[in-house]
Amino acid sequence: MDEIWITGYGIVSALGIGREATLRSLMASRGGIGPVRYLHTTHTEFPVGEVPMGNDEMRRQLGIDPSTPTTRTALMGMLALGEALRHAGLAASDLPETGLVSGTTVGGMDQSEQHYLDFLAGNDFNHFIRTHDCGATTALTAAHYGNFKLLATVSTACSSAANAIIMGANLIRCGHAECVVVGGSESLTKFHLCGFNALMILDEEPCRPFDLSRHGLNLGEGAAYLVLESSGHAARRHAAPCALLAGYGNACDAFHQTASSPDGEGAFRAMGKALAMAAVEPSQIDYINAHGTATPNNDSSESAAMRRIWGSALPPVSSTKSMTGHTTSASGSIEAVVCLLAMQHSFIPPNIGFATPDPQCIVPQGTLKTGVPLRYILSNSFGFGGNDSSLVLASPHAVGASALPSPSEQAAYLYAASAITAQDHGWFEQAARLTQPYQRALDPDFKQHIPPLQARRMGRLLKRAVVTTNEALRQAPFDMPDAIVTGTGLGCIENTELFLDALCREGEHGLKPTHFMQSTHNTIGSLVAIDRHCHGYNSTYAHQQLSFDNALLDTLLQIQLGLISNAIVGAHDELTPSYYKLLCQAGYLGLPGQAASEAAVSFAIGTAAPQDALCRIAAVRLCHNPSDDTLRDTACHMLHQAHIAASQISAVMTAANGNPAHDRQARHYASLLAPDAPQLWCRHLFGESYAASAAALYASALCLHRGVIPPHLMADNQQPPANPTAIIIHNYTETGTHALTLITKIPANS
Repeated sequence: MDEIWITGYGIVSALGIGREATLRSLMASRGGIGPVRYLHTTHTEFPVGEVPMGNDEMRRQLGIDPSTPTTRTALMGMLALGEALRHAGLAASDLPETGLVSGTTVGGMDQSEQHYLDFLAGNDFNHFIRTHDCGATTALTAAHYGNFKLLATVSTACSSAANAIIMGANLIRCGHAECVVVGGSESLTKFHLCGFNALMILDEEPCRPFDLSRHGLNLGEGAAYLVLESSGHAARRHAAPCALLAGYGNACDAFHQTASSPDGEGAFRAMGKALAMAAVEPSQIDYINAHGTATPNNDSSESAAMRRIWGSALPPVSSTKSMTGHTTSASGSIEAVVCLLAMQHSFIPPNIGFATPDPQCIVPQGTLKTGVPLRYILSNSFGFGGNDSSLVLASPHAVGASALPSPSEQAAYLYAASAITAQDHGWFEQAARLTQPYQRALDPDFKQHIPPLQARRMGRLLKRAVVTTNEALRQAPFDMPDAIVTGTGLGCIENTELFLDALCREGEHGLKPTHFMQSTHNTIGSLVAIDRHCHGYNSTYAHQQLSFDNALLDTLLQIQLGLISNAIVGAHDELTPSYYKLLCQAGYLGLPGQAASEAAVSFAIGTAAPQDALCRIAAVRLCHNPSDDTLRDTACHMLHQAHIAASQISAVMTAANGNPAHDRQARHYASLLAPDAPQLWCRHLFGESYAASAAALYASALCLHRGVIPPHLMADNQQPPANPTAIIIHNYTETGTHALTLITKIPANS
């Protein structure tokens, strides 16, 4: 396998706009934390790290018309993405062969919190509803520059951008793209400023990571993107590497929704994985860019983890959040860019504000240190729910920098599935089409599954996730998954609404921390990990209707690379009455013939002998805004790599949902994928939702396992094919990203 080169990068943060401004601030030890300037909040007592540019100024610099709906998160992302593309020498003509994986958590919340009450009143701000979710941010950012090969969105709170880097690297290693732009963007909002305040972890003074007097963090904002390429692809472009992405690791602390464990178990595991992949000894690391939020708990936990690896021989460590503030979802890529600048200019960034050592913590590099050759740098990003990720960056001239192992053609099997939907358990034999425009899922009696004390603070979606996960694991040939990967377009939207509604109606004081904690998308996967005491790989995707497809693809990449042997992969989305109303106003739901619903589906997937598995998952492919020819070619290439002839496709599960205009398009796409195969649909049974593709996989897998397709899944009242052996599942977002999933029947002699 080729090395993964970093050939360009771009950044905006409180340190300035662009690489040069950032470098000047770092070399001058000049932080960007100060009084609130752009965010309209009553909490002016908290210093923040704002990007030094207003929205109108960013629009002018980007050439965006003032009437075009966009968000501050997307605007900052566009600035950083543009610089990264230019630095790498990538033109618009290169983008159809270039992927984009971006991380964010608040998405378009900066506009939603301004117009939430207007949304409910149904007035003229409805166009901003479509900019709210995380996937919309990625789509807006990408669309400013052209048509990328594929898009994906990671949402794991403060480790989002780091996990986007991991996903991008794995896409390259497994041959889905030779060049992927990775990173994240996050704007300051009242929503998460008030949320962190409700958790009582904000400092009214400039933050002081690892200092005895540290009292909490300062929130920041910004965006950064890195261009990753296989060395072969970069060499063909005559592009030189700025650095190598030598290793990376992700693990779950599985301890608490917001607090870190005293011994830093998740951080310890993430750093260990990154070092092992990079094939470097701890003593070879020349500098560690710590997560270092300046909260008492985080800094002591991270220090404990570092001491477990390095003992007393710790390399220089600093937290640059002392200069940028905590940029939450963007921090992983912002700090990776800081590390790249440090490597290229031979300096160690300062941990400004440090004065008094804490016996519970490491002693950071308090002042700028120059003239220091840096061969290997470790960068940490740790998020809510114990989602911990570490990256190892290597100088192009580092001695012993080696290529990463190549992927295998390891098969993946779907062992078991459990679902909570609008249908009852007998739906496969006899199902009724949803007759109401909006119908909620049929919940079980949660008291029979979850102890009351545990369930007391769990929202409905979290309960569904725990129940379906436990049921899938009960049927699976493993008890402890190597990974928990989740797709959720909206996360626990009920808790998000509760927090946002109180914020907009009652003001910025006295808000409930539980509602804020459960508003982060990765709350679902982290709660499942805490419930199962699972320290393995943990990631969450939030790319609109393709959230689950992103998660499933990530799982297959991890399996092919030998990083995991099994996983729980979930799709969990709820749809409250008020958010249903908003999506109707935005024109996404409420269309003639369409039914909307919600679903929680958990799958147990692994590589062991199939035994009584439901099916084999042969391939997953993403493509963005494809032409008909491109979509057809993507399907042909997928089948070729899976060693399956087009004539072997028994059916195509379409994205048809009952709306005539939508169904014409969905059936057209399906006809491109397998022209001679009959078409299926299931959204008339399970409803249109951000989890609909998981319901489609659930239904299709049962068809293969039972050897029959029930008539109510046939799209045109055709005769169901006998003994189906292979099904293509097609899904796509309103912003143009498509997903193809190929599943096959398991031979009887397996």
